[in-house]
Amino acid sequence: MSLKSQVSVEYMLIMGFATLMTVPLLIIYYTYTSDSGDSVATSQAMQIARKIVDSSESVYYLGKPSQTTLKLNFPDNIYSTNMSSREVVFKIKTRSGITDIVQVSSVNISGSLPITQGIHIVTVKAEDGYVQVTSN
Repeated sequence: MSLKSQVSVEYMLIMGFATLMTVPLLIIYYTYTSDSGDSVATSQAMQIARKIVDSSESVYYLGKPSQTTLKLNFPDNIYSTNMSSREVVFKIKTRSGITDIVQVSSVNISGSLPITQGIHIVTVKAEDGYVQVTSN
């Protein structure tokens, strides 16, 4: 009887040790994946803002009837968007709070951008003295 109980105790010790090693690894994995998700969302927002600013400047300097269409993939963590004067601003929700992504343009930009995740078609159109940005 003593031998059977020794095997059971050893089995429980091995399972306890395996569990003890697995829990910290799961915590590290969760932390790493959530941090990398935040950095992907912020870099996507930065690329979107940069493309809008570049397209706005290009269209503005070409003149009034010119326009271009952009197909952009918006991340899921967008809290709000704002285009005022010469700035394109994205507010992104991260684990550490809300992060501002700002790109400054040399031309006046107005319009609105969506905050929903997914692919959006954005039209950048030159007007008199500014650039109008709209989303479909």
